[in-house]
Amino acid sequence: MSEEQSERKKVKFETIKKVEQKFGNRNFIEVARKKAITDESVNVFISVSRGFYTGEMPKYKTCVAMPDTKEIKEFIAKEILEI
Repeated sequence: MSEEQSERKKVKFETIKKVEQKFGNRNFIEVARKKAITDESVNVFISVSRGFYTGEMPKYKTCVAMPDTKEIKEFIAKEILEI
């Protein structure tokens, strides 16, 4: 990859809002709205992450990201309640 391609691919992530639900001894699930910012665009998305605490520090194990659209959010909310 050339230096020019490397520069274009830099992405900065910002968390707009997040909520966390703890479960078990050290585990948590986090739902967040985030922005991925590049020189060319800004992409807003929803992430659902699972992790655990080691002392005060959270460690993330897995994450699923999806578009921040009404249709996707309604689909996921409906299916989670019905499954």
